[in-house]
Amino acid sequence: MSEISSSGRQRSNRQALWRRIDPAVATAFGCIVLLLLVGSIYSPNFLHLDYLLLQLKVASFLGVIATGAMLVILLGQIDLSSPWTITTGAMMACAAAAYGPVGVALAIPFGILCGVAIGIVNGIGVAYLRIPAMIVTLATNAVAQGLMVVYTGGFSPQDEATEAMRYIATGFLIPGVPNAVLVWAVVGAGAVFLLTRTTFGRAVYGIGNSERAAYLSGIDTRHILVIAFAIAGGLAAFGGVLLAGYSSKAAQSMGDVYLLPAIAAVVLGGTSILGGRGSYLGTVAGAILITLLQSILSVMQIPEAGRQVIYGVVIVIMLLLYGRAPASR
Repeated sequence: MSEISSSGRQRSNRQALWRRIDPAVATAFGCIVLLLLVGSIYSPNFLHLDYLLLQLKVASFLGVIATGAMLVILLGQIDLSSPWTITTGAMMACAAAAYGPVGVALAIPFGILCGVAIGIVNGIGVAYLRIPAMIVTLATNAVAQGLMVVYTGGFSPQDEATEAMRYIATGFLIPGVPNAVLVWAVVGAGAVFLLTRTTFGRAVYGIGNSERAAYLSGIDTRHILVIAFAIAGGLAAFGGVLLAGYSSKAAQSMGDVYLLPAIAAVVLGGTSILGGRGSYLGTVAGAILITLLQSILSVMQIPEAGRQVIYGVVIVIMLLLYGRAPASR
């Protein structure tokens, strides 16, 4: 009898574990494995450790930016200011480096604070002025673009990244493991702790499910919205700082290519676009999936038009399957 009951408990535990697995996360990881297999057919170096580490480093930049995007999407909001928040963070960090040793030391924090400032403006517009997030974030994106064009005179910035920015983006604190991956791991660990172990995280999920119910339960919803957008802006700017360190300098419109991938990485990983549901593991899978998809299309030497078609079709299919699952309201 004891053997039968033990077998029953094991079966019950396996069933409970299976029910806890998010189908979207499992699908995303399954697609990652499939892309690796397909890529190895077209290039024998696709599964080489050095190449995989390079792809993981590239995914780290997207992962940091997507972390902030996830926080906003969990609230049932959207942040479309990330392209020029990324660019602003990169440009301002590089610009600070031109002001001597003090500027070099403060370059990275200054770039991140510029992103936080943009996020606070977004949060105030959404939380206090009740402007739809899509409108206010598009507006701040346009303002940031205008300010950066005025700052550079419309030309490519001449300021270069600092040694610290280059080291964080391209160096190796641990032999064989890019620093960018370690940075993403730290950011991810912080995001998981924030979302699962703090009152703020519970408030984010509560607001995403029903802002009115969260307000009636005593949550300062406006305060949470402002903080979430500020964090998203700071992480977007930090992503820009990393990109500047990776390329040794900032560039005009360097953040434009990250708007759709950042949102897609979050939603493809199972986070509901309506808010209130999602796990950070899914965002990790989504960022890696997007990066590998871009890489394999490049390895297959598919023309740019074909890449955009395939890229868009894959995203739409995944969104139709999992991205529109409604959160409980």
